[in-house]
Amino acid sequence: MASPLRIATINVNGIRAAYRKGMGDWVKKSGADILAIQEVRASTDDLSALLGEEWDILHDEATAKGRAGVALASRRKAEIHRVTFGDEDFDSAGRWLEADYDVDGTVVTVVSTYVHSGEAGTPKQTEKYKFLDALLKRLPELREHNPLSVFMGDLNVGHRTLDIKNWKGNVKRAGFLPEERKYFDKIFGAEDEDGYNTGKAGLGWIDLGRKFAGEVDGPYTWWSNRGQAFDNDTGWRIDYQVATPELAAKATRYHVDRYPSYDARWSDHAPVVVDYQI
Repeated sequence: MASPLRIATINVNGIRAAYRKGMGDWVKKSGADILAIQEVRASTDDLSALLGEEWDILHDEATAKGRAGVALASRRKAEIHRVTFGDEDFDSAGRWLEADYDVDGTVVTVVSTYVHSGEAGTPKQTEKYKFLDALLKRLPELREHNPLSVFMGDLNVGHRTLDIKNWKGNVKRAGFLPEERKYFDKIFGAEDEDGYNTGKAGLGWIDLGRKFAGEVDGPYTWWSNRGQAFDNDTGWRIDYQVATPELAAKATRYHVDRYPSYDARWSDHAPVVVDYQI
């Protein structure tokens, strides 16, 4: 009999601040079995104190204190976890964390990742491309390790025009550059010419947000704090859950847990929640 598994991903923009604003209430009500967290910006002790003893916590801090940081928190203990990513001279600390979880006899591999925001024409963008190059290299290895794998988090790229409300004004801005979007064409492209989404040959991973939402604008996961972006739903879809075809077939529900109002937000990102039957 299949076992239900709920996984949520959220860029908290500093977990201590998020908890002061109400994240703890959301965690209690979310029903999540596994949480993938990005931009932790805190210590492992902070995470443990905030989440509580019922969570098994893995945390990869950034090299620079108070920056980035990714975590996985689960109600079941991780079997194995890994943080190595990219070439030896590439600093991926705080941006890539893998773990294997035993779900009633079936192993599911989950990755929490935080891709660089980048800045067009600067060294920040060079670092972003290095990360995306490492991602393309790692994904086939990850699928070979376990066909039931999913990576998720703030990927800081809107793949298609459907993913950004004002896409025309952002084609020269990091997050929607043509060069960045080509990486996602490769990730989501089919393994043959007849496949999912773009019809282009690629790695065959499935964008669960687009699979469930279909050909519609959004649903957005991040809104600028400027102006009335949240109230007008002028957002970006940059937070993803991306699964192997084998695991995507077990996904039953996708949901962006959008805040009821601007004042109720505890992050500028909204949680992305997916239910699976394993």
